[in-house]
Amino acid sequence: MSGEIGKSIFFCVSQDHAAKITQILNEFAHIAFPDKYNSDFAVQVTSRIPDSQQFTINFSNNNLNGKTRFLDTYNSSKTRVCVTVGMMTTGYDCQDILNLCMLRPIFSPTDYVQIKGRGTRTYSFAYKQRNNIGEIEETKVEKEAFKIFDFFANFEYFEEKYNYDEVLKLSPTGGDRGGNGPPPVIEPEYESIRPDPLKTMQATVVGPDGMKIDRMLFGNFAETVKKDNFVVQKVEEGDFKAAEDYIREEVFDKREEYYNLKKLRNAAQVDRRLTLREIIEKIFGLIPHFKSKEELLDEECNKFISIHKPDADYVLPIKNFLKAYITDSTVRDIVETRQYARFATSPVRDDFGALNSQLRKTIPEYVKDYVSLNTYM
Repeated sequence: MSGEIGKSIFFCVSQDHAAKITQILNEFAHIAFPDKYNSDFAVQVTSRIPDSQQFTINFSNNNLNGKTRFLDTYNSSKTRVCVTVGMMTTGYDCQDILNLCMLRPIFSPTDYVQIKGRGTRTYSFAYKQRNNIGEIEETKVEKEAFKIFDFFANFEYFEEKYNYDEVLKLSPTGGDRGGNGPPPVIEPEYESIRPDPLKTMQATVVGPDGMKIDRMLFGNFAETVKKDNFVVQKVEEGDFKAAEDYIREEVFDKREEYYNLKKLRNAAQVDRRLTLREIIEKIFGLIPHFKSKEELLDEECNKFISIHKPDADYVLPIKNFLKAYITDSTVRDIVETRQYARFATSPVRDDFGALNSQLRKTIPEYVKDYVSLNTYM
């Protein structure tokens, strides 16, 4: 399920459940990938396991149980799946996650957003290998999507059934929580003879509008901000710095909704890092939509060309190389270190070769002076 590129996290309902799933996954690995794994394909990462917190760190740093033997030049941990209960959700950052498996029901929208958020980080899967004529070639595959395997219909629940407008009422504590309420009801064991519904699988592709739970979070934040007189006043005055500072101090990370910039970026479903100012401008109708990474790159290319007015023959290679220099750290490193031979395996090799010496110098200087690389991460 995890494959040999990209990793997976399984979220289980209990410690015993996690142990059983870990065993099943390792048995699967021995069949699917002979002689590659020694019961370390999947690892249980729960509070019952010693050093489980360190396991999560090693998994993120790609050295849990050593390095994979899939490719010598592919940097990833030998353990491909972490099976967890109540860990690796809030604040956990592992960029090369490709699969999330929900093996438990989720009733809190905040928990659901946190869990699925583990897969939203972008990543470049890269490794080197020799081609048929003995030359070293680098293969790079961009992470453009991830999968959620949802065995408890959590997606349908938050998309179709959850009441986002309901005000939850807290009931008095009771029963096994120390109050005077009725004791919990223990149902007798039940054996079903119906066909197993989990033998079938239905795939749902999340479209460009994202999930409803994300859209609702962004919409709720927008309503909160538009009702705040201080923010409204500062936006009308054009003082976006004061509006941003106020939102960070008075609105973000409060217990009621726990809004923050990372959640809003995920909710907006844009292929780059939005700024808080852009979000404010969108909320107050000052911009029609969030521009995509490609739209911003095209704007930067047009600005550069309008300023430097190159000959027509240079326009296309300038655009291709400028975009690559902004978005690809490897291209920037080649130029900074002047190791131009590394362009031999780069997609912009011909574009770089078509530029004259002045443009090769001017483009990096332009990016350093005028372009915020953080926006394109």
